[in-house]
Amino acid sequence: MINLVIDGRIVEAVEGRNLLEAALDAGIYVPHLCAHPDLSSRGSCKLCTVEVEGNAKPVQACEVTPTEGMVVRTKTPAVEKIRNVALELVLAPHPKDCTSCRAYLNCELQALMQYTGITHSRLRSIDKKTANIGVSDNVVSKEMFRCIQCGRCVQACDELRGVGVLHFNHAQGEAYVGTWGDVSLSETDCRFCSACVEVCPTGAIMDAPGLFASGVPKALAVVPCRNGCPAHTDIPLYLQLAGDGRYADSVSVFREKLTFPLSLGYVCSHACESDCKRGKIDFPISIREVKRFAVENDTEESWKQRTWVEPASGKRVAVVGGGPAGLTGAFYLARKGHAVTVLERMPKAGGMLTYGIPKYRLPQEVVDAEVDTLLQVVPFDIVTDSEIDDIAGLTAEYDAVLVAVGAQAGRRPTTFRGSWANAVNGVDLCRDFNTGQDAVASGSTVTVYGGGNVAFDCARGAKRAGARTVRILCLEPASAMLADAAELREAIAEGIEIINSVAVTAVTEVDGLVTGLDLQRVQSFHFGANGLELTCEPGSEHHVSTDLLVLATGQGAGFGQGFGLPVRPNGLAAADFDCATAVSGVFAVGDVVTGTKTVIEAIAGARRAASSIDRFLGGNGNIEDHFFDREEHDPSLGIIPDFSSMTRTDCRTAAAVADETSRCLHCELRPDIETVKYWTDSAYLPLKVVSTR
Repeated sequence: MINLVIDGRIVEAVEGRNLLEAALDAGIYVPHLCAHPDLSSRGSCKLCTVEVEGNAKPVQACEVTPTEGMVVRTKTPAVEKIRNVALELVLAPHPKDCTSCRAYLNCELQALMQYTGITHSRLRSIDKKTANIGVSDNVVSKEMFRCIQCGRCVQACDELRGVGVLHFNHAQGEAYVGTWGDVSLSETDCRFCSACVEVCPTGAIMDAPGLFASGVPKALAVVPCRNGCPAHTDIPLYLQLAGDGRYADSVSVFREKLTFPLSLGYVCSHACESDCKRGKIDFPISIREVKRFAVENDTEESWKQRTWVEPASGKRVAVVGGGPAGLTGAFYLARKGHAVTVLERMPKAGGMLTYGIPKYRLPQEVVDAEVDTLLQVVPFDIVTDSEIDDIAGLTAEYDAVLVAVGAQAGRRPTTFRGSWANAVNGVDLCRDFNTGQDAVASGSTVTVYGGGNVAFDCARGAKRAGARTVRILCLEPASAMLADAAELREAIAEGIEIINSVAVTAVTEVDGLVTGLDLQRVQSFHFGANGLELTCEPGSEHHVSTDLLVLATGQGAGFGQGFGLPVRPNGLAAADFDCATAVSGVFAVGDVVTGTKTVIEAIAGARRAASSIDRFLGGNGNIEDHFFDREEHDPSLGIIPDFSSMTRTDCRTAAAVADETSRCLHCELRPDIETVKYWTDSAYLPLKVVSTR
């Protein structure tokens, strides 16, 4: 460390850092534009000009190495004159209107204008002929007429990432930032890491509008796969580890958040892939398939060696429901030292994993093995064939109760409230398929009403059960169906007819059996004060016959009026964010609270519930795991030739997984780039100056 004096204040500085860094570290703001904490100094903007005692002329703070006893003044008439002229030159080719820029009110250049007092008037204006060179794409938005040629983006692309696709080009006697040949980034070896966006001090290079989720912290939003995952798993890290063939380490990373990773490798709704930034270029990373491959090839299970289990607390917890939410809650509560009993009404644990999802999608042996794994780590009791009709008895016997019974009761629109023998709820049909019951007659015609994954599970199950004709009727157009795109593709390939944008206007019946449905094409629909409101196409009425009607139109809570759990008007359990209900000591989580959601959402909610219950029982609520030791990210990505044109693979081999994970944009590197503090930041609060003259 060395000591120097800046503006009358004695400052201790780290030897080897430049004078600009020393001042900023000490909370003394010095204007700067081309300088950035993560980039080498260029000294081109002249805004960090200061006077150093003993020097005949002002110097650039970013180019000076402090020495012991150095005396520096950052605010003198000569210094301010140089800065103002320098800023005027920067502003000369820049648009005068800031309000039309998306960076308005969050722009370093604008902040510097406010600091120096330079207004939108110009000493001179320059109309650059190359100002509009630059092609936007789905990831990076370019308005290069706002570029001030600070060079930060060029440095970030080269110094930080080792890619170097941005350059200072020259044309018509002018310099400008662009690519070789001024082609789009997708025609270069760009890795689309957005480091250039992060360091740009103006609105010249920005994220494409709508690229990231709003309303969440930036550090989370700019890693969209992790943000999109309900459990916020560290997806970039486990992809990288799997790509390197380190499957045990990869599993350790997502085991920190997930209790049923292999089941999720089969059936996860993969919201992470929907949000994956690579999907804006071509196709998202096959995240779900990589997870599955890693689990299937993890021969070490090293995560188990770092699993903690706390001493017995003397507290007892009942978990009603043995599905993914209930078992996840039980797993973490047992590890916190509580004695846990899971009460499951069906013969086997697993909930919808066992009785809802078809076995052709999720083999039962996978579910059984994952339940066994949880019990190997921390034993807890699972009592099957245990129907709970009233939680009052549980609250008297246990210190806390977690209700996780799911949404296992089918819900029918008003049109279908009849008691026809051949009209079944989708959730019940799936249960029949999974318990081996003959629910579909061979050679029959089956009509499924609904457009979600349950509807497709029913339709595809009916086809496998021997139905001759299977059709799906859906209110939504094909582009807005709720089911996964893969379900849609596979159903069509299996010969299932999908009729979109239709409504059932009437049911025809004979002797208590549905014989057919009257349909009409839907132009638009919405849910208003009177429920579903349709606008139908006149003259589009038609009729279809059916032997079995399956209603996959939603699910509700499966408990009765006397269950003792407060409910909302929609019939679902009422619980707050921490999963607590109005009944002291009773918590609720999963589909019984949210309605039909996904497996990973049930797991994420159950983690939150377990933490809340542990706090209620006197614990600290900490259920976090650290199965893998993180290292600092290597900021360099390097060049992968033709990176934009790499195709998505099926991830069935180690080589394919390596290829697929190499398509990752490594969004996790962006939060590592330090954010420049403006002069208004609290780190630069004005300090009383003591004169050293």
